[in-house]
Amino acid sequence: MATHFSSDQTVTLGPEQLSSLLHSTQELLALVHADGSLLFANDKFSSVLGYPAEQLSGGSIYNFLHPSEIPSFRTQLQSRNGASPAESKARYRLQGNDGSWRWFEACITNFRHESLAGVFVLTFIDVTDLQRMESERQVISDVVHALNESANLDQLLARIHGALKKVLYAENCIVALHDPDTDTFHFPFFADQFDPAPPPQKLDRSCTALVFRTGNAMLIPQSEFDRLATLGEVELVGAPSPSWLGVPLKTPTATIGVLVVQHYAAENAYDQRDLEFLDSVGGHIALAIERRRAEDALSKSECMFRLLFAHNPLPTWVFDSETLRFLQVNDSAVNQYGYSPEEFESMNVADICHAAEYGHFLESLRQLKAKPRYKMLCKHMAKDGHAIEAELIAHQLDYNGRAVHLVVAQDIGERHQLEEQLRQAQKMEAVGRLAGGVAHDFNNLLMVIKGHTELLMNVLPPTDHAARKIEQIDRAADRATSLTRQLLAFSRMQVLQPRVLNLNSVVEDIVKLIPRLIGEDIELVLRLSPGLGAIRADASQIEQIIMNLAVNSRDAMPNGGRLLIETFNTELDRNYSNMRPVVIPGPYVLLAVSDSGIGMDQETQARIFEPFFTTKEQGKGTGLGLSTVYGVVKQSGGFIWVYSEVGKGTCFKIYLPRVDQPVEGVGAKQPLAEAPRGTETILLAEDEQDVRELAREFLESGGYTVIEATNGQDALRLAARHENKIDLLVTDMVMPGMSGQHLAARLQQDRPGLSIIYMSGYSEHAATESAHSTLNAPLLTKPFSRNAILRTVREALGPVRPN
Repeated sequence: MATHFSSDQTVTLGPEQLSSLLHSTQELLALVHADGSLLFANDKFSSVLGYPAEQLSGGSIYNFLHPSEIPSFRTQLQSRNGASPAESKARYRLQGNDGSWRWFEACITNFRHESLAGVFVLTFIDVTDLQRMESERQVISDVVHALNESANLDQLLARIHGALKKVLYAENCIVALHDPDTDTFHFPFFADQFDPAPPPQKLDRSCTALVFRTGNAMLIPQSEFDRLATLGEVELVGAPSPSWLGVPLKTPTATIGVLVVQHYAAENAYDQRDLEFLDSVGGHIALAIERRRAEDALSKSECMFRLLFAHNPLPTWVFDSETLRFLQVNDSAVNQYGYSPEEFESMNVADICHAAEYGHFLESLRQLKAKPRYKMLCKHMAKDGHAIEAELIAHQLDYNGRAVHLVVAQDIGERHQLEEQLRQAQKMEAVGRLAGGVAHDFNNLLMVIKGHTELLMNVLPPTDHAARKIEQIDRAADRATSLTRQLLAFSRMQVLQPRVLNLNSVVEDIVKLIPRLIGEDIELVLRLSPGLGAIRADASQIEQIIMNLAVNSRDAMPNGGRLLIETFNTELDRNYSNMRPVVIPGPYVLLAVSDSGIGMDQETQARIFEPFFTTKEQGKGTGLGLSTVYGVVKQSGGFIWVYSEVGKGTCFKIYLPRVDQPVEGVGAKQPLAEAPRGTETILLAEDEQDVRELAREFLESGGYTVIEATNGQDALRLAARHENKIDLLVTDMVMPGMSGQHLAARLQQDRPGLSIIYMSGYSEHAATESAHSTLNAPLLTKPFSRNAILRTVREALGPVRPN
């Protein structure tokens, strides 16, 4: 057993709970022997890679590793064998069951206990997107360096081909260049597993010719090829490939050819991101080819170098080897460092170094003077005083008879920021799952507490001394229920009731209550954008978001101030997505809540969405307000960011996806009536004994005959033995061995027309299963009351039939 101690409680985890915890984590977890054999792999290992559990059991971790990385992994594993307890990290590729490769940050930890010597814990965190971003940046840098190091066009194209293969599948790669004098294609680079390089040929109706004629990059899977062929736009040339990607090779003045990659096995081998990436790289390749094809080697190569130099998206400069003075800088260097070209001309490279690294930089240059190519990390200072973490790749060249250094600088601070965002997202996901699990267990407990208090209050007269104490228990259970709902909101596991609505209408309704909430010393200002787009969300939850943010703003302005609520239509483009990788580009509605309060420091901002984190005095806040806001926004498909400075106030910006649908109206609520009784037979399946017994007592109090089952298999067995009609199945959504939906499907095969009601205290599963269910069954969220279950049962069974 594993025991965790906190300040006010002790929680003991048995083997089943510990196993459940290991299986619920977002990381891929495995136990392996020193020889690489798998002793255990959690559910995430199966779901991410797509392998069934039985295929993992007893296998070897080496079956999933990329062949080129197996020696390194084996060495790392063996180095930990017998070593003092510690962990080591590295990146490796794992292959999914569909043949795809994904990058993971792997952590290997050995056990301390002697009985587990030679057994290691492997933790894999998916960093495919991060690895891809780094690779893409490196490809651009590789293209620049290939231009300066290759001796001819063949070498240049071979090196570019190698760089492309780091990012996407490019084993089949073609460069087709156009000769305007003869209107023909020739193929200086042709790597294909089926077709040989063809001779020069006239422009035909191939996909390559279509890209060249239109000047547009094209992703052509088999279905798109068939459509274009039907229209007479293209015809088959060479071996058919189900996935084809081509981009025009454009210089600033002309389209000189086409770059093609293709896959002969998978129709989905490429996506839109591959298209955009290859299209951007195509411009660099086109410029490189133009340089190599120049007949006037000196003049044209210098012209092309200046063009490439100026258009390089990374800061690039040339400095004199002796004086260290800048000779030339490109626009990217000017934009990133803030100095004008004229200012750079009066400076040397040491002038942009951080003062603490000045001596180290000069010593490094002295030591690297004999190397034709070198790499170093430096801390630079921009003109406005902000620091830049720069990775420098430099070449020492002879330029018009003088020794110079050509330097390409890359700001790796953004890379570190992306890594930190990834770690923070993973942390919030892990905390959310933990919070949701706690809420699930508490909902079952609260179900029993509230159910029995309701039964007791129904039998005790109001004057009974015990009745008042039972009412206090019931009120306390209600407060606990509210807390669990907030936990479920944070962990995105609550059941929402979304509809298409206008955010302005929601804001206008809720702000009627805000003045009384924030007090007279705080000015409330509304700026609602006319023509605001519609969103799809739960209106009550959006109101809760606004109220929670208003309360936080009030507490941040103890001496009064200004609270501003704004709405806008906005578009988040790919540039915004590059800064925040979790954002999906597209149209959004922005809700901004700003105050002129005390603000927050960076450390506080990093933790404000964590449940139970609060800066308020003890007893003045639960720490669940902002975590609830975070969960509702994420579950609604949106994003939330905070902008704050100490002493300058705070602004929360919430982006919710805009939908092109008409706003839905809200029907009037019907008054609740006493639940009607019935005499039908109900099969009740619930694995929690206390909850099951309470639900049975509720149902029997309504006149129903109840058959109790402890799980799905037990329910099937009891149903098979019951000869008479079963009118309704009431089942928990999540039970060991068989889910509620699976049980319902099995029973309906034998008993067509059987009505279903689902129960759940763990709404992640409830929402997911209900969304994919074709049964359109009602859902009871725990804890529920006697009247709630009896009304739901009667609605599912229909009106009571007269005798």
